[in-house]
Amino acid sequence: MKPMPPLAGRERRFPLTDYCFHSGMGDWRAWSWHGDDDRSEFRNFYRLSHEFLAVCARERAKEMWAFGLVVLAAAWPVIYMLVIVIRVLQSRPLD
Repeated sequence: MKPMPPLAGRERRFPLTDYCFHSGMGDWRAWSWHGDDDRSEFRNFYRLSHEFLAVCARERAKEMWAFGLVVLAAAWPVIYMLVIVIRVLQSRPLD
């Protein structure tokens, strides 16, 4: 027989929750750093996530190089304009 929760006599509120519920530990299996072959799924997931993060890092590096080229291409006319303005101001006296 299932034990009655301590608050069984009070009015019921939504959601109904059984605070005395305990699941069985018979099917629960934990992994440890030193163990058997049950870790193969964990190793596969770890390897997959490691490879995914490595690919993301490479793609991020490529995108940063492309972004740098775009920034340099956009900044070049501004820098060139500043150089020309400085040359013009240095060659003409300000009367």
